[in-house]
Amino acid sequence: MSEMRVSSPARDLLLQLAAGDERALRAILRPTIDRASGEESTTGELLDRRTRSLVALGALLTLDAPTDSVRWAVDLASTAGAGEETLAAVLLATGSTAGAAQLVSSAARLAAALDYDTGAPEEPAPAY
Repeated sequence: MSEMRVSSPARDLLLQLAAGDERALRAILRPTIDRASGEESTTGELLDRRTRSLVALGALLTLDAPTDSVRWAVDLASTAGAGEETLAAVLLATGSTAGAAQLVSSAARLAAALDYDTGAPEEPAPAY
């Protein structure tokens, strides 16, 4: 016996995205202006500025983004009121999901983004 699920905007959106619906993808990836902060956002009012910045940091850490990108996310999160303990908690939360190898790599980039001396050589600047 299958359970009947009630349609909701979130469920419909997730199913559209999972199916690769091009209109849904365009709507999500097109940023809007958050009225409260004046910043671009793809989540509108669903997540507050601090939460959006922490999610962005977690995504960048998981994707093995360069330190400069992590530093940008740290600056945004710090401006939104996140302290170093919260930033480290994001690392731990994403690390437990992404695995040990990713955790070590991400920890080094987060430490560098916070201007901690890790003793590791700096990444070369990307050539564009």
